[in-house]
Amino acid sequence: MAEPSREPVSGSAATSDRGRSEDAEVLRRYYRQMMVIRVFEQRAAEMYTKAKIGGYCHLNLGEEATVVGLTAALRAGDYLFTTYREHGYALARGADPGRVMAELFGRATGLSGGRGGSMHLFDAQHRLLGGYGIVGGQIPPATGAALALAYRHGPSPHGDAVMCLLGDAATNIGAFHESLNLAAVWRLPIVYVIVNNQLGMGTPVEAAAGEPELFRRGCSYRIPGQRVDGNDVLAVREAARDALDRARGEHQPMLVETVSYRLRGHSVVDPARYRSDADNRRLRDLDPVPAFRARLIDDAVLDPGSAARIDSEAEQIVAEAVEVADHAPDPDGETLFDHVYATPVANTPQGRPGDPAVTP
Repeated sequence: MAEPSREPVSGSAATSDRGRSEDAEVLRRYYRQMMVIRVFEQRAAEMYTKAKIGGYCHLNLGEEATVVGLTAALRAGDYLFTTYREHGYALARGADPGRVMAELFGRATGLSGGRGGSMHLFDAQHRLLGGYGIVGGQIPPATGAALALAYRHGPSPHGDAVMCLLGDAATNIGAFHESLNLAAVWRLPIVYVIVNNQLGMGTPVEAAAGEPELFRRGCSYRIPGQRVDGNDVLAVREAARDALDRARGEHQPMLVETVSYRLRGHSVVDPARYRSDADNRRLRDLDPVPAFRARLIDDAVLDPGSAARIDSEAEQIVAEAVEVADHAPDPDGETLFDHVYATPVANTPQGRPGDPAVTP
């Protein structure tokens, strides 16, 4: 797997100095969030192998700094649209871990009532407007949400904005280019974030994209782009915050590319044999969670004992989430056709498997 071009990558060199000037409790909170996401995803993989989780399951392992940095830049009123690799974003946005795990288990108390599973988390309270199972499927709805915000109020530093996450491979589909063009023409308050983990399933970015420096792909629509080190939580937060400020204050659509590496395969069942042993060793060395832990200890924000306590707290939070999900009720079969339409529709089919084709 080729090493990507890293120019320009914002923030990496200044991380340590910026970390020292940052509020210590904020830094500890970021580490705690990253650890909860790390442990949650590890346990999700375990639960999948135990058949507690069905369907597809895509993990944020290795992307924790990107997840926490992006969500830290969001305000409470901002809207977030994600890909199907969204467990960590739901947690960082404030969703209850027990409800997230219950959704993975397909239980009635899950974020989507057990109907969505791993790829379709939704939490209107925290303005998480869904994980989308279709590659790039979230891009047009997110652009539409930004259009609604533009109608609701004009450019304002106090206005709401939309953040739309997409993977590197989604930059090659038509909806990406159509949406960016409309966002530019209509001056929409939206930030498109390309979470570039170097692989579209098993295909390296440089083998699939004519312009592998993906932050440049908005230039034909005059949408400014920036590439940032996705393993640096503070650099990600600052890049996302600056982009959101321009999106909301000027209605200038923005493009941010975060460069990181997923530590596992595309999904839980992918053994990632397209990676060499050397690749795997290099990725472990770049793991953002222990790197951030070591940085905070070096800067005296944490000591080994307090870091260990945070690690233990994360383990406990996730253990409780698994326990809650394991004892949550299954959805009632009588609710099978609920929420098919937003409003009632006459003559909606209500038949279930095993029902007679014709009712006497």
